[in-house]
Amino acid sequence: MRFHTTTVLRLSALAILALTGCSTGNADSSAPSSSTTVSAHPDGESAPVSAPLSSAALAKWLLDENDLGEGYTRTPQRAAQHDDATVIGCPALEKLGSEAAIGGSFDFPHKAKASFTYAGGSDSEVAEELYSDAEDKLSRSVGRIFDAMTSCPTYQVLTGSTSVTVTTQKVTAARLGDERWSQLLTFSAGGRSSIVKQTAVRTGTVVVVVSGSPGLVDTHMAKAVDKAQRTQ
Repeated sequence: MRFHTTTVLRLSALAILALTGCSTGNADSSAPSSSTTVSAHPDGESAPVSAPLSSAALAKWLLDENDLGEGYTRTPQRAAQHDDATVIGCPALEKLGSEAAIGGSFDFPHKAKASFTYAGGSDSEVAEELYSDAEDKLSRSVGRIFDAMTSCPTYQVLTGSTSVTVTTQKVTAARLGDERWSQLLTFSAGGRSSIVKQTAVRTGTVVVVVSGSPGLVDTHMAKAVDKAQRTQ
């Protein structure tokens, strides 16, 4: 079975690997929320906190071909399809379950996703995901996932009859938004390997995740965060 780099990029923010041609579905259409909560500033004054955005609202703030520039083509989303996977050699990831090992989504009700290919080469792909929820929930959940994914420098994932070696490295993210996480993932199978960079930035009640070719992630991350900040 071939090792599909592009499939990895079409998975969700937990994208670790995919070898079976699966990809995530379209953004859901949860009803928008109109409520606003209040939190206190350090000086004791209260200030409004933005409510989570609906999936339909998030979808409007995804990067598009005009944002990315010439040479990018949006990749159609297909119906979700997951194979059973087993993580070997990483207890923290094992606790998250097989869904995390093959790219299951964050457990947030509001989300939108898009992926693109670039005419510059076979490894020139980039995918963006937007998630929205309460700020503290976003912070805890995203931090927990990235900590688990980088807790083991090397581990194996078995999906079907295929074994993939995954090497992870935590890297420093550009100072964007309120919180940020970033990692490099190297997937090796059948004598082939591919490197994917994944960076997540929380800005208020939105988390922006950009995955793909390391150079393209670095090029487009700030633009994705800036666009997401216009929603708040």
